[in-house]
Amino acid sequence: MNSERTAAAGLVFGCVLFGLGSIIVAHVDVGAYAIAFWRLLVASGIFLLLRRHLGQPFPQHRRAIAFALGSGAMLAFDLAFWHESIYAVGPGIATLLNSLQIFFLAAIGYLCFHERQTPLQLVSLLLATVGVACIAWPEFGHNTRAPWGFFFGIASGAMLAGSMACIRKAHECERIAILPLMILIGAGGMVALLAPAFLFDAERLYPATWQAWGWIFVYGAVMQCCAWGLIAWCVPRLSLTLTGLLLLTEPIAALFIDYFFLHKPITAPQWSGTALTLLAIYLGSLKPGRRARSTSPQAN
Repeated sequence: MNSERTAAAGLVFGCVLFGLGSIIVAHVDVGAYAIAFWRLLVASGIFLLLRRHLGQPFPQHRRAIAFALGSGAMLAFDLAFWHESIYAVGPGIATLLNSLQIFFLAAIGYLCFHERQTPLQLVSLLLATVGVACIAWPEFGHNTRAPWGFFFGIASGAMLAGSMACIRKAHECERIAILPLMILIGAGGMVALLAPAFLFDAERLYPATWQAWGWIFVYGAVMQCCAWGLIAWCVPRLSLTLTGLLLLTEPIAALFIDYFFLHKPITAPQWSGTALTLLAIYLGSLKPGRRARSTSPQAN
């Protein structure tokens, strides 16, 4: 139980740190696919140096390697689609739309990992639906790019859920140390992004200033190495349903960033939606932790 609580706390911290990256994306003039590629490149270089120092072995099981690379490819498009959504509707709304991954994760957990939802979990998912809708819907009233941003935001959630599930499947095949796992995820993501970056971001492929290069380094080092590495470490230790609900802390953090740092107006219904979403996180976290022992690879 203590390890599950540690993993849950680590996941929340990683999500909040991850959400701070939206500020960098909103202010660095690099294309959506290109900045995702640079982020993964920076992080992979750091992980390679750390792995060389610590000597953690790469996995030997082919399916484990394939799932890790697949997780990276899905993460790459999760990042790129999230960036596109940020450009259209801002960091807070984009991250809230990305949080719809909870439904994709719940479905994957049920279909692939036999994780049955309790009535309390179903109520929490319903509350999360209402909360996200209350926060996101007012955007349609004043932003002509909202439909485009909503499309990419929801698509990014689907990609994120797939990436999480692939990490879980990789650990079922073989227990992978965190550094080799992150290197494989980075490699899969960079390969997946090469063609889209050159095709869609040819005019915004490279940062224009040294300051922008610096922010991209921070984006890769902090948000990918620290935040995503922590998330990847926590995911196999929790049920997918609980994982999805705890990941909702990221959009809450992004909404506060929008309001306090980027001065985006937040309406009363949006604050009400934030409260409902937090309630959904709390209700969803009450029971799945005990149930996760039977489904999490860590318990086997």
